[in-house]
Amino acid sequence: MLYLVRLVACVALIALALFDLRARRLPNGAVLAVAGLYVVLVLLSHAARAELLGHLGVGALVLALCALFFRFGWLGGGDAKFAAAIFLWAGPLLAVPVLLIVSLSGLVLGLALLAIRACYGVSEARLPSLLRPLAPARGVPYGVALALGGLAAVWMPLLPHVSRA
Repeated sequence: MLYLVRLVACVALIALALFDLRARRLPNGAVLAVAGLYVVLVLLSHAARAELLGHLGVGALVLALCALFFRFGWLGGGDAKFAAAIFLWAGPLLAVPVLLIVSLSGLVLGLALLAIRACYGVSEARLPSLLRPLAPARGVPYGVALALGGLAAVWMPLLPHVSRA
């Protein structure tokens, strides 16, 4: 049953990444589902209260930090909420590795957008149809990078060298 919860979370993460690519939006319901699936996982696994509190604390801290980033216009509101849901899954033990994955994949995504802009300009009409979801004028679909970090947060606790926190 726990694997099923993780698989459903992965489907939601992939759906959010694809939706962000297409529409540059992250639906609140889907983001809430990702967070809710972590709570379901904890309840089904009978995890310790301290574990849940640690994960809630990391999620709340990330939400507060990302809300500040949103206030300054550095991050979209959906990205801020999605980041909090991802780091709820990561918790204290996996926060740094997940942050590294999100940051590096965001960097690669940003560099890809710069390369597309250099080759084709800003206009979406000039892009081949395959690249249109990555049109530089539409902004960076950071939900893709967050989803990659989320996939890591969902499955990394099962790796043998990662102890549960």
